[in-house]
Amino acid sequence: MTWQDYEADLEPRLKDLHERVQRGAYRPQPSRRTFIPKADGKQRPLAIVALEDKIVQGATVTVLNAIYEGDFCGFSYGFRPGRGPHDALHALCVAIDKRKVNWILDADIQNFFGSVSQDWLVRFLEHRIGDKRIIRLIQKWLKAGILEDGIVTVDDRGTGQGSVISPLLANIYLHYVLDLWAQRWRQREATGDMIIVRYADDIIVGFEREGDARRFLDASQRLPSQAL
Repeated sequence: MTWQDYEADLEPRLKDLHERVQRGAYRPQPSRRTFIPKADGKQRPLAIVALEDKIVQGATVTVLNAIYEGDFCGFSYGFRPGRGPHDALHALCVAIDKRKVNWILDADIQNFFGSVSQDWLVRFLEHRIGDKRIIRLIQKWLKAGILEDGIVTVDDRGTGQGSVISPLLANIYLHYVLDLWAQRWRQREATGDMIIVRYADDIIVGFEREGDARRFLDASQRLPSQAL
């Protein structure tokens, strides 16, 4: 259904949607799989979400942002209100210019949005969110499945990249698995200056000393594989 068709009876449709969400009768539809080209010649899978699912996900993101924006680390820039790629680049330039940075670690997580452990994600959400209705909503979206060539498949990994809520879920996941760990490593293990800038699943870490850079790289490669 298009936005234009939905708008024709907007108020009764929204009232019905609200009532279904409140009484637990709301059921998300499977996302439609599509692919877009990447700069390296490969294709990026995207999940095209049904209209009503976009509406409910958008409302949920608004609620969760109010909670997690106070929790997220300052060096996290991807898909956050008032923060964009230019802000991340500016922070990186200032840090390299003003701090003692001689070694750079540039890394990203292979197929991150498709490999997130949904079990761990739900556990992270439950650590902060006490409302079971929100947890159940997110579990419904994770288990709604992907429609491709007329076949619906359901996986226990991934956040459905392309959906409205996927970027926030990715940030929540990386907050617990990567950001808090990196922040603690900087405080406890670094022997010299160290800077961090993360945008979604891309991270740049700068070090004053080569030894710190090599030890951080080695430690990051030993993070639990079931969570990252």
